[in-house]
Amino acid sequence: MIEFFLCSLLTILPDFLFRRYRQGKRWGQELTIFTMWYELRWGITSCLILTISLITAIFYYHPSTTNVINYFRAITVMPEALGRVEEVYVRNGDFVKAGDRLFKLDAEKPEAAAATARASILEIDAAIAVAASELDSAEARVDQAEAALEQTKDEFERTNTLFERGSSAVSEREVERLINLMDQREAAVEASEAGLKAVEDKIAVQLPAQRASAEARLKEAETAISKTVVYASVDGHVEQFGLFKGDIVNPFVRPAGVLVPKDSGENRFQAGFGQLTGPVLHEGMLAEITCFSRPFKIYPMVITQIQDVIPTGQFRAQEQLIDPALSPRPGSIIAILEPLYPEQTELIPPGSKCVANAYTNNHDKLDDPNLSSTQKLVLHAVDAVGLVHAAILRLQTLLMPVQTLVLSGH
Repeated sequence: MIEFFLCSLLTILPDFLFRRYRQGKRWGQELTIFTMWYELRWGITSCLILTISLITAIFYYHPSTTNVINYFRAITVMPEALGRVEEVYVRNGDFVKAGDRLFKLDAEKPEAAAATARASILEIDAAIAVAASELDSAEARVDQAEAALEQTKDEFERTNTLFERGSSAVSEREVERLINLMDQREAAVEASEAGLKAVEDKIAVQLPAQRASAEARLKEAETAISKTVVYASVDGHVEQFGLFKGDIVNPFVRPAGVLVPKDSGENRFQAGFGQLTGPVLHEGMLAEITCFSRPFKIYPMVITQIQDVIPTGQFRAQEQLIDPALSPRPGSIIAILEPLYPEQTELIPPGSKCVANAYTNNHDKLDDPNLSSTQKLVLHAVDAVGLVHAAILRLQTLLMPVQTLVLSGH
């Protein structure tokens, strides 16, 4: 409407003045509501053409979008395992700091496992003390077996010496008996040494391994006990949090709520512009936004980043080929907007729906001495029509409550 009014001042109004004062045609006689379509045909046609051209230039060089949102990240509040709520420390909507307790689950099972592990450790410590006594006994048996073997060897040497001299006091059978007895005593020494080695291995390897295993079970149980208390990972507000004592919380089915980080979504707006605006949009481009959550206010912004890809082109590998003809409507070029004055947008709640205008600025190009007068005139005109779009945004800001509350019924 604003564009048509401005264009009519340059086309329809001069045409009417020419008809009125040059040709002498008067309104209500030669110029009526029925004849003006013919009498002012040149002005009306020129106005329509100029209006369409102006609107095209405005929306191309100064793109706008109603798809602007400051997205924010929400963290799901859930334990690492299924459990029944034993105690709740916060309420829905509370502000918490990182490390604050949120709720506690029943820890009866891991506490029982911890008690069992502690009892196992005490039992193994007692076994280590007993094994020390067994070691002394095994060493004594080794000494006893070695002494018996030495005694048998001495007796065998005496008997064998006499037998070799031909003494009638010693028989061959007696020598064979001592040889067999000596073999038995050597086997007894080996058996006692093996018993000693078993006791030493038990003290040095088996019991320490059992104790380490019990300590690992105790640590596992204590870790499970510590995980029954759920803490806030970041500063933020607890939302959709309706836990009560006795509730069952399942990390796969029923989370406890969400935690909205304190700074998530603040001072960073994502705007989806049409693909035709791709050649115009660039980092550092100035823009303005107005949001439904803060009506009657305009916030100056700057484009700090332009997403390299268009979201609608994303796909996942599957067994069917993708047909571009079945793709949805053309996607948007995502531009990241940040405020020129961050303190101004602090009151805009994260997730707000906004409207944005971006403005082309050719001020630096106009300083180029190689530009012709026509090119400079065109660049001046492009910058000038940005005022029209700025006026449209302010008109939208004024009409936003009326359009939302009255006309749409929301």
